[in-house]
Amino acid sequence: MPLDINGQLSIPDGEIAFAFIRSAGPGGQNVNKVATAVQLRFDLAHSVLPQAAQQRLRQLAGHRLNDDGTVLITARSHRSQERNREEALERLRALIRAALAAPKPRRPTRPTFASRQRRLQAKAHDQKVKRLRGRVRED
Repeated sequence: MPLDINGQLSIPDGEIAFAFIRSAGPGGQNVNKVATAVQLRFDLAHSVLPQAAQQRLRQLAGHRLNDDGTVLITARSHRSQERNREEALERLRALIRAALAAPKPRRPTRPTFASRQRRLQAKAHDQKVKRLRGRVRED
């Protein structure tokens, strides 16, 4: 079943790979016997994401992005494989949604007249304070 990102985009199953590994944490003896932690791999270079979203996802992924361009997400907080799998998918979905949102372009602004006046007054005040810290002359 493909991973639905939003109404327009879904990731096919073939682009997501799962590996189950042993997990530390809660579970008692279950931890030593059953591989419940999930490693999700998403090959970014061969995905259906638009090029701009791929670039933003590279930035957002940070340490989760391997040298070969694969996003690696590890989920191990639950005791069952299925819940860890769902958590990893949800994290990938959130990461892709954040990458799909185009950043709002910055519109350069200028300081207001009043803010410039306040800045100059603060500078003049600091100058006066520093001048008063100087040596006292005896006339």
